[in-house]
Amino acid sequence: MLGQLPDITDPNVLVGHANSDDAGVYRITDDIVVVLTADFFTPIVDDPYWFGAIAAANALSDVYAMGGKPLVSLNIAMFPNNPEFFPSLKKIMQGGIDKMSEAGVSIIGGHTIRDKEPKYGFAVMGVIHPAKILDNSKAQAGDALILTKKIGTGIIATGVKAGKCSDAVIEEFTASMAALNKRASEIMLEIGVSTATDITGFGLIGHLHEVLSASKCRAQIYSGRVPYFEGAIRLADAGVVPGGTKTNIKNYEPYVTWGKGVPEVEKILMNDAQTSGGLLIFVPSEKKDKLINALEKENIIAAHIGDVTDKPFEDGKRIHVGK
Repeated sequence: MLGQLPDITDPNVLVGHANSDDAGVYRITDDIVVVLTADFFTPIVDDPYWFGAIAAANALSDVYAMGGKPLVSLNIAMFPNNPEFFPSLKKIMQGGIDKMSEAGVSIIGGHTIRDKEPKYGFAVMGVIHPAKILDNSKAQAGDALILTKKIGTGIIATGVKAGKCSDAVIEEFTASMAALNKRASEIMLEIGVSTATDITGFGLIGHLHEVLSASKCRAQIYSGRVPYFEGAIRLADAGVVPGGTKTNIKNYEPYVTWGKGVPEVEKILMNDAQTSGGLLIFVPSEKKDKLINALEKENIIAAHIGDVTDKPFEDGKRIHVGK
């Protein structure tokens, strides 16, 4: 779809659609640059309040991944023209309001459309210094890969719809998706990293590939180090896998070599289409331990799941996954 967009000729567009970055970046002055993104989706959980909160956290995440500070947002809401739905819509919007307030972001307006299936999200604007933009082209050989949330939300969401998840599983994955990537972003900026991306619809493998492709690097991943939701492992083993995850497996297979010891379920999970996932941080190896310690000190997951290299693999693939 992005291939249909015209080439960008405005020199003030510092980050556009060319490298599949998390957000667009536009220069206002030599010192002020804005970060722009939009994201919305259908309900990911049954509880309307938490659906709104997750939608807000997910929309904000693109700005955090770029190293930006979100400032203002606009509601995007689609809902049935049915008075019986309005109490749920109020709860959805309250969840979004509370999460934006937690982030220190002002909601300054928005737009609504009548639709049979509810959808909710935000357009977000933030700011960043032009010298500190963390775009997809800045990964470097020697970077360690640090992941800040568990993987498997897409599979669990499918399990919830099928009535196959316990209350404990639902509570854990809801809390993870609703958690802001704000503090993780602030910490990585304090430490100094090469770049970062957030893990959403294209899964861990897909978003990693986007950065590696733009940066002309490769990566060795250790599947056993990736943090997974236990509930997602159980569901994937039982064949509960969403269509988006299956599409990711097919689309990114040409770029990945899977080691013989990697279980099939982990291949599925690493391609799972996430909602409001964690940050995948590319940090110089000499700063790895400092970053991990700083994240863990604030009870943020900091899993060292692999490393970046500029040396070509014998098979020509961009990603090698071992146990």
